[in-house]
Amino acid sequence: MEIVLDRPNKKQEMFLKDRHKHVAFGGARGGGKSWGIRTKAILLCEKHAGITAMIVRKTYPELIANHVKPLKGILMVGTPKAAAYYNESQKEMRFPNGSQILFRYCDTDKDLDRYQGTEVDVLFIDEATQFSEYQLKVLVACVRGVNSFPKRIYYTCNPSGQGMGYIKRLFIDRKFKAGEDPEDYSFIQSLVTDNKALLKAQPDYLKQLEALPPKLKEAWLNGRWDVFEGMYFEEFRDTPDPQACYDAGISIEDAQLEHRWTHVIEPFEIPAGWKIYRSYDWGYGKPFSVGWWAVDYDGCAYRILELYGCTQTPNEGVHWSNKQQMDKIQEIEREHRWLKGKTIQGVADPSIWDGSHGISCAEEADKHGIWFEKGINDRIAGWMQVHERLKFDEDGKAMMYFFSNCKAIIRCMPLMMYDKYKVEDLDTTLEDHCLDECRYFCMMRPIAPRMIKENTIPEYDPLNQYKKNERYDRAIYRRT
Repeated sequence: MEIVLDRPNKKQEMFLKDRHKHVAFGGARGGGKSWGIRTKAILLCEKHAGITAMIVRKTYPELIANHVKPLKGILMVGTPKAAAYYNESQKEMRFPNGSQILFRYCDTDKDLDRYQGTEVDVLFIDEATQFSEYQLKVLVACVRGVNSFPKRIYYTCNPSGQGMGYIKRLFIDRKFKAGEDPEDYSFIQSLVTDNKALLKAQPDYLKQLEALPPKLKEAWLNGRWDVFEGMYFEEFRDTPDPQACYDAGISIEDAQLEHRWTHVIEPFEIPAGWKIYRSYDWGYGKPFSVGWWAVDYDGCAYRILELYGCTQTPNEGVHWSNKQQMDKIQEIEREHRWLKGKTIQGVADPSIWDGSHGISCAEEADKHGIWFEKGINDRIAGWMQVHERLKFDEDGKAMMYFFSNCKAIIRCMPLMMYDKYKVEDLDTTLEDHCLDECRYFCMMRPIAPRMIKENTIPEYDPLNQYKKNERYDRAIYRRT
């Protein structure tokens, strides 16, 4: 029978025609992404006899509601005019030409065991940012086979979820690693305003998005990837905030040089009088993390170096023994020009003093002449200290910065999200190891909450005098 499909909008048409190996579609709510997946799967299975496609969602109920039921309707499954047959037990849609669509879910890492031996030609990962980077890579590994059909992976995504950092790196920032070919990756931004059919059927949907809290609105309506609801360290900026720079009458380049409205700065030589600290979070199967900090005369902290025991797979430890970890710490402190000859105060996860299974990690550190004090493990108070140091004052200055060579904490910090059940804590299932030792350091050097002056802009300022005066004052301040 002839399959009747709705006409795509412009962005959906771009998605359907894209031939890159990796295609991401989305960026906001209501952009017609799920429709794109269903339609692309049907078109491929109808055109290419014998291929296998797979649609994956986080949970089975989501899979049924968003794909199985709609596809049954489109293909008229169970009627005399059916264009395909659905196998309920196998969760597979089979076409007369031998092509098939597999419907699968992956809620936890344990679910990945069911994908062993799975081979598909085309993979659709719906709401891809809800999966971890590890889960995404395992799923993508299923795309293989000896037939001649080009192997492709399609992702739909919104700015949120544990996999957001990975998807953002590949498709938004386009920062590729070894083995990743930039020519393989394509991103199609889709906003609710592109989906005329939805707005016609549900004209109040746009107003619903506009009424959301600010962060959620920016992510779901405008498709911004630098802020999202649930982000634990909302203050963190790895580049200067453009709006703050504009309001202050300063270029982004100058703000970067002056360390304003950003936490990531270029390394500089450490003055001899600054105190040096070391923070440590133990790990074996999961990464261990060491951070070295310099504190200036005003108490501002700079993360100048780090040692992160992680493989190429995120959140996977290198399985170094306690001795191997201490050997490396000792080597760095003996040889690096910022650390050698310095008195270094250390703080660590209290668990390293546990000797119930033999010599403790703390005892191994003592043998190497590496000294730690027990970190204060009050999580909420510790996170509040991190928040306080990240906070910008009215001139865009923070009390904690990260040298650009400290890539682990720069990568992990924006990915931290609130715990679903402990509302003030962050989600400990995420890659939080460098954040834990950062917290120990902040509790070792606590600061009092700062009162940030908030200037009130007059409601009626037709000549923009307020902003002119504000910018002039700040320019004078910078020159003195």
